[in-house]
Amino acid sequence: MKLFFGELKNSSFEIHEDDQTHIRKVLRMKEGEEIYVTDGKGALAKGILFFEGKKVCIDIQDLQQSTPKFPHYLHIAIAPTKNIDRIEFFVEKATEMGVSEISFLQTEKTERKNINIDKIRKQVIAASKQSLRSHFPKVNEMIKISEFIKNTTPENTFVAHCHSELERQDISHLGINNNICFLIGPEGDFSPQEIQLLKDNHIKAASLGPQRLRTETAGVFVAAWSYQKMF
Repeated sequence: MKLFFGELKNSSFEIHEDDQTHIRKVLRMKEGEEIYVTDGKGALAKGILFFEGKKVCIDIQDLQQSTPKFPHYLHIAIAPTKNIDRIEFFVEKATEMGVSEISFLQTEKTERKNINIDKIRKQVIAASKQSLRSHFPKVNEMIKISEFIKNTTPENTFVAHCHSELERQDISHLGINNNICFLIGPEGDFSPQEIQLLKDNHIKAASLGPQRLRTETAGVFVAAWSYQKMF
């Protein structure tokens, strides 16, 4: 199954320009080959590849306007790492394992003050196509943790931190709701003041196990935990 990204317009798909180039110049696909195209919002088309001059097109044989979503919605809010490669690794793997939404947190110890959201969104598209997702994750701009928690639902929100002296629930004992949000701290973890802020807002703490995990590893761990519960 060769999945590409496009825009659905009146029951026809216009393949994204980057994917058109990939089809022509990298994959060197031929007319008559079977392809699939999604808009990342749930629509999925199966059809036959053909060319109009340099334009790459799909002759749709079957169109699903709305494919099934994952059984629950996972939102991971994570502080970006100083080394951007590490957070990009997290984004790719979390996308492959079904994360629904990704936010980037600005905390007291967050060393990276900005992030190229357009680049991250392109990586999400690439990882979604690779893993055959027709619902792409939502990617949000960086936000201060104090602002982020104003829009959370406490009963469905958890924070993973390394403050072992504070009460934490083992993640293996957590149930999964239709919507769940996990906060992952920066290198150096959340500050005591931030932990108190989260506690004051009735956000529960969770332990990811006895080992201390890197930020991006913790994010991947939570995505894998959620993915395992989908089946």
